Amino acid sequence: MPAAALTRVRALCLALPSVTEAPTHGAPTWFAGGRRSFAKYVDPAEHHVDEETGPALWAAAPPGARHQLVAADPERFFAPRFGGSAWVGVRLAHPDWAEVAEILEDAYRQVAQRHLVERIGS
Repeated sequence: MPAAALTRVRALCLALPSVTEAPTHGAPTWFAGGRRSFAKYVDPAEHHVDEETGPALWAAAPPGARHQLVAADPERFFAPRFGGSAWVGVRLAHPDWAEVAEILEDAYRQVAQRHLVERIGS
């Protein structure tokens, strides 16, 4: 599942305007306009994080979204150990890919320059 999840996350991220991918701390990370990261794929086998979480997506989140998601469904969402309150973790063991796509678009909107956000519409 980890390779399939990474492939799917990568495709969703790279479908957004002017997104680049580069490893940060050994993890695939996506950048809006080549500047600010908005998402990171974390495999616990490779990144020394909680193995019970399994492969996960860490994404920039709108204000208050992390708390709301984690409170509503702590089995699927968590607070990543890095990134402060502005990031949310999504467990990818049994993802709702439509929801993951929404989370990634929201993450992109948090960090991308206005002219890039305007290219994805409302």
